[in-house]
Amino acid sequence: MGVLQNNRYFCPDLYPAFMEKTAIFLTAILLCFASLSVPAQDVTDDPDAKYAKELLSNGTPAPEFTLVDINGEPWSLSRFKGRKVVLVFWASWCPDCRAEIPLLKQMQAAADPREVAFVSVSFDRTREDFETYVKENYLGGVQLFDPAGKKDSPVAAAYHVKWIPSLYLIDAEGKVLTGTVMAEKIAAAINSGPEASSDTSYGVCTEEGCL
Repeated sequence: MGVLQNNRYFCPDLYPAFMEKTAIFLTAILLCFASLSVPAQDVTDDPDAKYAKELLSNGTPAPEFTLVDINGEPWSLSRFKGRKVVLVFWASWCPDCRAEIPLLKQMQAAADPREVAFVSVSFDRTREDFETYVKENYLGGVQLFDPAGKKDSPVAAAYHVKWIPSLYLIDAEGKVLTGTVMAEKIAAAINSGPEASSDTSYGVCTEEGCL
């Protein structure tokens, strides 16, 4: 009940409750505005969700192609039928591609060559750049060079390669098992090597630059 004191009306029983509700209301308003000022978080930390979404889907027949290796010998994808194929699209000018090389070497060392073949397609700007990097870094597997470059390559177009590195695991019948921009996912899929990430932060590249 309110009382009149010194010509002023007080509600001693309601005032504390009123102030408490007011404080709660103001706090809620402040929290609301604070949430609006915080940028929305990405729902996933998986780079494939952004960079691999255009790669060939699982079960798609892997397109045939023929390119020449570091020794000048032509190789076709069909040559590997009966084995799984780890197909890597890369370039020596791409730092994110270079960061994946130690893991790819570990994967190859752990794999049975009778079961899994490693094939890399380079989009280096010159054959000399390609050959120099392969020899200086002792890259194994079948190393192929695409003189068309990534932008104009029919092979890149057939495999929907927009970013590098891009990697595929192809089954023994020539169908896509996995398409990804992350080497560790290939390692997990073939169960032949460590699943640890590269030492550097993950990224992808185009000929214009890297992210």
